[in-house]
Amino acid sequence: MLTEAEIRDARERAAAALAEAGIVLTEDERGLIEVADFGLSSLAETGLQIVVYVNTERVCAKELVLFPGQTCPEHRHPPFDGTPGKEETFRVRRGRVELHVGGETVVLGPGEQHTVPPDTLHWFRAGDGGAIVSEFSTQSRDDLDVFTDPRISRATVLGE
Repeated sequence: MLTEAEIRDARERAAAALAEAGIVLTEDERGLIEVADFGLSSLAETGLQIVVYVNTERVCAKELVLFPGQTCPEHRHPPFDGTPGKEETFRVRRGRVELHVGGETVVLGPGEQHTVPPDTLHWFRAGDGGAIVSEFSTQSRDDLDVFTDPRISRATVLGE
């Protein structure tokens, strides 16, 4: 469980990182930065800060902020409602990201991108300086993500 103070701090750090990269957020967007700890209460190691610009039945666009060494755990986006599942393209804006897709490792730096096919196991980790990644995808249904680690929950639990 994360405390309100931990979530507030992570939002502020993410907003500052985005501003430093020249990515402007509105005040509303700053307040809506999602802080995902995947139910492990270990945000520094396993977590992600997310700004969702749009998420419709057809498209989704997000900014993903990863603090130094932070990992988004292995998961896949399964088929749903007659779709093949979420297809996503990650484009690194700042920093370095080690992306593991279907048993292969791809290291991405600024301006580089990689597309992950639907229903494909993948995970990624930021380098020592953290990273900002733009994600462009088909519809995002985070509630349907399937994680390899059974302890993982997509929703962050707020503690006292």
